[in-house]
Amino acid sequence: MGIQRFKFIINRGTFPCLLSFLLLSALVAACSGKQQPPQKPPVPVTVATATQKTVPVQIKAVGNIEPYSTVAVKSQIGGVLTGVHFREGQDVKKGALLFTIDPRPYEAALKQAEANLAKDTAQLENARKELSRYEELVRKGYVAQEQYDQIRTNAAALEATVNADKALVENALLQLKYCYIYSPVNGRTGNLIVNEGNLVKANADTPMVVINQIQPIYVAFSVPEQFLGEIKKFMSAGTLKVLVIIGRDETYPDAGFVTFVDNTVDTATGTIKLKATFANRDRQLWPGQFVDSLMTLTTQPDAIVVPSQSVQTGQKGSYVLVIKPDLTAEVRPVVTGLTFEEETVVEKGLHPGEQVVTDGQMMLFPGAKVTVRTPVASGENR
Repeated sequence: MGIQRFKFIINRGTFPCLLSFLLLSALVAACSGKQQPPQKPPVPVTVATATQKTVPVQIKAVGNIEPYSTVAVKSQIGGVLTGVHFREGQDVKKGALLFTIDPRPYEAALKQAEANLAKDTAQLENARKELSRYEELVRKGYVAQEQYDQIRTNAAALEATVNADKALVENALLQLKYCYIYSPVNGRTGNLIVNEGNLVKANADTPMVVINQIQPIYVAFSVPEQFLGEIKKFMSAGTLKVLVIIGRDETYPDAGFVTFVDNTVDTATGTIKLKATFANRDRQLWPGQFVDSLMTLTTQPDAIVVPSQSVQTGQKGSYVLVIKPDLTAEVRPVVTGLTFEEETVVEKGLHPGEQVVTDGQMMLFPGAKVTVRTPVASGENR
């Protein structure tokens, strides 16, 4: 009896408490299985501030440097080259003596021409005296008219001969002058094709040397034909300035100016050729060199600019990631304009003073928390 009564007390008295304890344990276990996910840490980003300033409206194109003038020096006579008066790659002045061709054959030819001229001139003088005497005789009837006509014809023929002799003397002088070849321009000599002792031909296909004038110098470049109207418009209002970038993103310090616009659009490429003239005082620009040219058409005042690296491209166009005051990211569609010196003009979608992400965009999404590393003003981040 005692044992049965004890069992009854356990079964009837403690069961509700035990059941409550088991339900509470299950509830706690269930709640512990539905914990909140841990918060992602803020994304570190670098930002820049959108600024407002005046920017140049420019056209960028690949340019090729051309000499201001190129002279292929050739001999106008044949003969033995007896003198070379410069070194390869040397600067020469206009009028400097470059080559000497053996002048002796041409000196002899000149002497012969002068001798013939002297002989025929003497004969002409005698014929004129004789003609003068016969004029008096024919007037008095002492000689026949036919004889007089013969004397007059002989004098006229000798006069023509003298004129021909004079032309031969002038030609001989010219040929002798051609023995001395002078530089027609200020410039720099190239590779020397002939050397002293060589026999040169008159007007040979291969020049003796090529001289390039490099001060001033041209930068030639082509731009799409749709810019032709703007180019003509701004050229009529003044000169168009051109900058060139040489080497490793090094901007050449002196600006050039457009001095030539071709009269025909290239139908194959749809471009038109332009040339800008540079003084090239320090000779950093060299013929044949490729450069990036920047032609300034006008300026755009109060433009909103951001670093070009902050502008991203998506399926719906260009956008930037703006950091709001609560340090969260916002995807902002923008309409971009010109790009100048690693900065891009934002025509729509951004206000001055707003901060845009320049580094760290790949880790961001709309509403993401960020931590700003070092904000820099646009234009100072390079």
